[in-house]
Amino acid sequence: MIRKVLIIVFALTVLYSCATVPVTGRKQLSLVSSAEINQMSALQYQDVVKKGPISTNMEQTEMVKRVGVNIQKAVEKYMAEKGASEQLEGFHWEFNLIEDDKTVNAWCMPGGKVAFYTAILPICKDEAGVAVVMGHEVAHAIANHGAERMSQGLLAEFGMSKIGAAMGQNPTATQQIFMKAVGMGTNVGMLKFSRGHESEADHMGLIFMAMAGYDPATAPKFWERMATLSGGQQPPEFLSTHPSHETRIKDLEGWIPEATQYYKK
Repeated sequence: MIRKVLIIVFALTVLYSCATVPVTGRKQLSLVSSAEINQMSALQYQDVVKKGPISTNMEQTEMVKRVGVNIQKAVEKYMAEKGASEQLEGFHWEFNLIEDDKTVNAWCMPGGKVAFYTAILPICKDEAGVAVVMGHEVAHAIANHGAERMSQGLLAEFGMSKIGAAMGQNPTATQQIFMKAVGMGTNVGMLKFSRGHESEADHMGLIFMAMAGYDPATAPKFWERMATLSGGQQPPEFLSTHPSHETRIKDLEGWIPEATQYYKK
C-alpha cells in the first residue's frame, strides 16, 4: 500500500514538474529552475571566454554578433506574440567568436550565452549559414534542453525525494550533471533523448532564422556542406547524439513550408 502511494506521489510530482517547449508544444520534465541553471551557465561561459582566445577578426566577429542579435530579436518577438516573454527572464545574451581552427562547433548555454568557433565559419559560408547554426543553438536554450537534461540526470542520480538536498549539499555531483546537460560530456544512456533535442532545435531554429530575415531554404544546404566535410565518417545514428545528415536534411526540407510563413526578406 505504501509503495503504491509513493508511486502515485512520484507520478503527480513529475506531472506537475512539466513545462511546454515553444514552437513544438512538447511537454518536458522541469525540476531545475531557470535561475539556477542560468547562474551555473554564466559562470561556466565566463570561464570559456576567459580561456578563449577570442577572435581578433573584426569582420567575422561582427557578423556573428549581428546574426546573434537578429536571432535574439526574432526569439523575443516570437515569445511576445505567444504571450511567453516571461520564459526569457534571466536571459543575458552574449555572442562571442573563439579563435579555434580545429573545433567545428558552436553552442548556446542556458540564458543566451553563445560561442562560435572560427573553424565552423567556412562551412557556414555566409551570414545565412551562420544564421542556420545560430538559430539551432539558440533554440536549445529557448527549449530549455539544458534544464530538461539536468532534471533527467538529477532524477536518475538521486531520485525525486533527494533532489532538493543534492542541489544544496552535493555541488560537485550537480556540477557534473550540469556539464553533461549542456553538452560538456557524454552519457550513452541519454543519446536517444539528445537526438530528439537536436531535431527539435532544428525545427525551432528554422522558425527563428526565418523570423530574423534569413531564408530557411539555406538550412539543408548547410547540412549538405557538413555532410561533404565529414566524408561519410559520421558514426551510426543510433550511437550519435545528432541525427544523421540525411535524416536532418529530410526533416528540414519538410519544415521549410512552415518556416517560410515567417520569412520576410
